[in-house]
Amino acid sequence: MNDLASTPTTEAPPRLGEIGLNNFAPYLMNRIMGRYNLSLRAEMAALGLTTPKMRALAVLAVIDGIQIRQLAVYAVTEQSTLSRALDALAGEGLVRREPDPNDSRATRIHITNAGRAAFDRLWPHMAQTYAQMFNGIDDEEKRAFVRTLQKILGNIRKHDF
Repeated sequence: MNDLASTPTTEAPPRLGEIGLNNFAPYLMNRIMGRYNLSLRAEMAALGLTTPKMRALAVLAVIDGIQIRQLAVYAVTEQSTLSRALDALAGEGLVRREPDPNDSRATRIHITNAGRAAFDRLWPHMAQTYAQMFNGIDDEEKRAFVRTLQKILGNIRKHDF
């Protein structure tokens, strides 16, 4: 019997050029998010917000009082970048820091009324851009797409949240 027949073969994955950029999901996701963020830039600037600040306020508008490390994950922002954004947001009175009562090493971040008001002014622009992304896509297709993204995130995430 030939030993080669029982040895599993490992084929090299296709090269990016063979797949093509327009068929490579990470490229498409990055391009979509880049365009989404760019479409909000003028509105964010008018409110004195950057993308990391906007992401922090957006997360805090939904999940208030979370630890900085959790906020970094949800906001998809490096912790060092987020810390600078939080310093600025705190200085502007949009968030406040509080010691975590259960962990003396951790800090929890809370959105203030002014922070919520700033986010509420930005939200209609975010919602409009989001809706525009799904022009011509019916509700079932949109739900299926979001479910697929949730599965993908579940496959790659490193946190329980």
